[in-house]
Amino acid sequence: MEPVGARIRRLREKQGLSLSELARLSGVSKGYLSQVERSPEARPSASTLFALARALGTSAAALLGTAEAATAAETAEPEVPASLREFAAEAGLPPAEVRMLARIRYRGESPRTADDWRFVYESIRRSVRDR
Repeated sequence: MEPVGARIRRLREKQGLSLSELARLSGVSKGYLSQVERSPEARPSASTLFALARALGTSAAALLGTAEAATAAETAEPEVPASLREFAAEAGLPPAEVRMLARIRYRGESPRTADDWRFVYESIRRSVRDR
């Protein structure tokens, strides 16, 4: 099984991001990000994983999963419901954030309305910003 840090590095490099750029996009310090990428024993917190996944346009589960699951999650384009497209257009969300939101499921369900998506997005944004 590929270590989470190696998976993060692979995704970062695949997207042509430098360590500094990913640190800036995720809000995770460059030094800590470097440590996570280099250490096979790294165990970043859930909030750190979520911030990195969001910046990389994937899910925290994909960062933690098996190499096969991560690769499948990275390459599969999620279905974007009309209500999410509506919210994304209103909020001016970048494609990576739309893909991240499109992968969200709670008990197998996705939010149903643009207002529901807004609530989920704002909750996530606040939880990441306030860590």
